[in-house]
Amino acid sequence: MALKKYKPITAGTRWKIGNAYAELTTDQPEKSLLEPISKTGGRNAQGRRSMRYIGGGHKKHYRIIDFKRNKENIPATVKSIEYDPNRSAFIALLSYTDGEKRYILAPQGLQVGATVIAGTDVAPELGNSLPLKNMPLGTVVHNIELQPGKGGAIARSAGTYAQLSNKEERYAVLKMPSGELRKVLNTCKATVGTVSNSDHALQSIGKAGANRWRGIRPRNRGVAMNPVDHPMGGGEGKSSGGHPRSRTGKYAKGLKTRKPHKSSDKLIISRKGKNK
Repeated sequence: MALKKYKPITAGTRWKIGNAYAELTTDQPEKSLLEPISKTGGRNAQGRRSMRYIGGGHKKHYRIIDFKRNKENIPATVKSIEYDPNRSAFIALLSYTDGEKRYILAPQGLQVGATVIAGTDVAPELGNSLPLKNMPLGTVVHNIELQPGKGGAIARSAGTYAQLSNKEERYAVLKMPSGELRKVLNTCKATVGTVSNSDHALQSIGKAGANRWRGIRPRNRGVAMNPVDHPMGGGEGKSSGGHPRSRTGKYAKGLKTRKPHKSSDKLIISRKGKNK
C-alpha cells in the first residue's frame, strides 16, 4: 500500500499520515452484501452505560464477509478491491461463475481480474482457500480456521499472516503472528497469502477529532480522578498514582492474562515472545 503525507496547512494535517488507497478500485460497495449497523453508544439493553468512552461516530454499513469460503470448486473472478470501515484490511468482491457475489478479505497483491477458488485439492496460490494438510511447508496463510467449517478466526487484520512450519499426524504447526507456535487440525481451511493494507499501523490520524469519527470518546486518565473513582486517583498535586492498574484494581503490567489450565494449552508448542 502507499502512505500519504499531508501538507501542514491546518493543525489537523500537520502530523497526519494517511492511506493513499492506491489499491482500491471503487468506492461503491455491492448493495446486496450490506447490512445495517445499529450503534449502542456503550449502553446495554436496559439503556444503562456498560462501556465507557463510546459514542458518536460516522454512520456505516456492515459488509458481509465470507470467512468460511465454503463455495468449493467454483472459480471466482475478482471484480474490485474495496475499503471496509469495519476492519483494518481491504476486502475483495468475488463474482462466481454461477452468478453469486461474495466479499472476502483481500490478500496483499490480489489484482482485479484474477481468478481464485476454494476446495480440497486446489493449488496453493494467492487467494485460494484449502485445508492446511494440502499445503506445502513454508506457505504463508491468513483467515485460518480453529475448527473445521466454523470459518476463519486467526490472522484477519491488516498485514497479518501465519506460516505453516510443520505437520504432525492430525495437526499442522503454525507460527502465529505473535511468534507463538501452535497446532491446528490439518482439516482446517486457510487462505494463501498475507492480509492486505500492511502499512495500516504506520498511519497517524493527525487529530483527536478523527477518533470521534470512529465512535471513540475521550478517555480520562486514572491519575486525574479522585480516589473514589479509580485506584490510581487522588493525592496532593500531580501524584504518580502507584502501580498501573485498572479501574477494578487489576494490574495493567506484569500480570499474566491467559486463563490457567485452558483446554487449548496442549495445542501450544511454544508461547508468544519465546522464539521471536
